[in-house]
Order: sequence, then C-alpha cells, then structure tokens
Amino acid sequence: MSAAGKTRLVWFDANRVFAAMGVVLIHSTTDFSGQPFASVEPSERLFPVLFRSLGEFSGSEMFFLFSLFLMAMRVDKKMPSYSSAIGTQAQRLLVPFVFWVVFYAFFRLLKADAFNYAPYIWEQVTDVKNWFGYFLLGKVQYHMHFLPTLFALFLFYPLMRGATRYPVLGLTLFVTLGIMNNTQGFIWGLGLEADLRDYILRAIKVLGYVGYGLAAFAMYGLWKDGIPRGESRLLRRGGFYFAALAYVATIPFFAYAVQNGAWGVRSGWDFYGHFLMPICVFLIFLGGQYRDWSPRWSHYAKYSFGVYLVHPAVIDLFDIALFKSGVSEILTPTALVLVRFAVALPASFLVSVGLSKVGLLAWTIGLGPMPWAARKSKGAGA
Repeated sequence: MSAAGKTRLVWFDANRVFAAMGVVLIHSTTDFSGQPFASVEPSERLFPVLFRSLGEFSGSEMFFLFSLFLMAMRVDKKMPSYSSAIGTQAQRLLVPFVFWVVFYAFFRLLKADAFNYAPYIWEQVTDVKNWFGYFLLGKVQYHMHFLPTLFALFLFYPLMRGATRYPVLGLTLFVTLGIMNNTQGFIWGLGLEADLRDYILRAIKVLGYVGYGLAAFAMYGLWKDGIPRGESRLLRRGGFYFAALAYVATIPFFAYAVQNGAWGVRSGWDFYGHFLMPICVFLIFLGGQYRDWSPRWSHYAKYSFGVYLVHPAVIDLFDIALFKSGVSEILTPTALVLVRFAVALPASFLVSVGLSKVGLLAWTIGLGPMPWAARKSKGAGA
C-alpha cells in the first residue's frame, strides 16, 4: 500500500500537535503588553526571547500549511465544483469566525479592566468602523487574522492544484514571499490612513500566502504519489538541515529583541528564515511518515484548532490572576514565561476538549455540526 492509501496521517497529526504547542509557546513569551519585557535588563530578556525563537519553529503559518494540505486532499478525492468547495469552507471557517469575533470583542474587557485600560477597549467596541476590521481582517485579537485570511486563500485553490501535478511550483513560495515583503515595505512608507493601509496590506499578504498553498499542494502531490522509505529518510535529513539554517537566519531578529526590548522588523534573511520555517518543519514530519507514531497524536490533533482559537483567552485569564494576586511582581521574566506556558498549554487543550463535549458549542472549534444542522438532524430523528 502506498503512503496515500493509509487511512490516518499520524505523522501529519503529530505535526499539528507540535504546531499547537509552538503557537502557545510564542504567546507565552511576552510581558503583559505583548512586548519582550522592555522594562528589564537585556540579560533578563535572553531566555524569554530564546523560548520565543523555539516556538517559532511552528507558528501560525504552519496552520495555513496544514489547512491547505487538507484542502488539496479534499479536492483531489471528491473533485467538487468551485462553488460547492468554497461554500463548504465558508461554513467551516466563517461561521465559527463570527462567533469568536463577538466573543473576543467583549472578552478583552476582562483584561482591560484588570490592567486599567477598559475605556480604550470600550471606545473600540462602540465604534462601528472597528467592527469592519474585526470581521474582514480579524483585528479583534492578535490570532484571529487566521480564519479570514485562510478563507481568502481557499479562493485560489484551482490555481494551487497545478502544484499537485507539477510539484516544482511549490518552490515559488520563495518568490511570492519576496514580492509580498518588498511591496508591503513600500506600502508602509506611503503614509496612508491606517485602516486603508491595513486592507491593502492584507490583500498583498493573501497574494503572497498563495505560495503556501502551492507548497502544500505540491507536498500533497509528492505524498500521494508515494515516497519510498529510503527517500523519506533523505527528505527528513534535509528538513532538519534547512530548519536549522532558517533558525540561524532569524538570530538577528531575536538578538535585536534582546538588546532593545522591542520586536524589530523582519526584512532580510530573517524574514525568509521565519516564513520558510513551516516548510522545513513540515518536511521533517513528512520524511518521518514511516516512523512508529503513537495513535495518541491523532487523538490530540483533533483539538489543535481549538487550542489555536482559545489559548489567548486562557493566557489572558492566567495573566489577570497573576497580576491581581501580586505573584507577577515576584516572578522573573523567565519564570513567568515557564509558568504561563506550563499552565496555558494543558488548559487550552482541556478547554478544547470541554467545548467538544458540549453539543451546542463543539462547532466553534470545528468538532461538531453547525447548530442548524444539529436541529435538523434531531427533527429528522423525531
């Protein structure tokens, strides 16, 4: 049986769990304002920034890669019409997205109240213009850009399908990212009104991220055709090497954060190191497809999407508890990061499991039918 004939992609599921861990680690490594502990000495920022750099072995871009790989599999097996495929993705992505936009729009008030900036958030929430940004760009919370951007990428799947037949097209990711980087830098320098600038930048980002789709469809094509065991090992070794090289390329970015207590701008090879890292890590897991993976990876992978969606809320609640109790004042930045991650990761999985058990909410993390579908099913059963 070829690799494509397997019923479960356990190596793929292991990668999904790894990505969920990476995203939680990334967002556990900052101070309460999202910065690299600007108020402390550089030596005290070293380990938090180091942990951040390790988390970025698998960040949010990896979730784009997962979703696009699965899209390649779906359209290859079922060959749906364009309208049917996009309609299905709109239901799977945009309906939960609306729920989480409304949730985070008001949930943020909890942290804002605890840290004394509630009037600023209330001003945002009561401004209708901001809601356009919430729903069109996902600006309601730092991680919510994923869902509308992913849906926009799915619109280009007929173009991406060419990479399944001609995997060499996957290499064009380097080109699309380069064009995106160059053009976004130009747009930033024009001094446009902020809202207009954000919409233009997102449009350019979508065009650039289509390269992830081409790479994902290309890797699906290789996996579908079957990669022999020996060649898989070679692929895995190459993945490790290029992941290490990509990490080296990001060192200047993280060194700047340690020295200055602020996130710099990814513009040169540190840009490419960051945005090409998901491909390198994906190749590591693809090259390890013949390894003896535990089925537990597939069990936990079911909740990876939920972890992505809920972990900012979990982190915020934990930060509020630390701040209100005064514990945060006695913790070093390194201790704060380690404690936050140790709590946020399992708690995010537990919240996702809990949501999956509640029939009326499981759909919010992609693990249950939509509310109207569930009611229709019950009505038919009656």
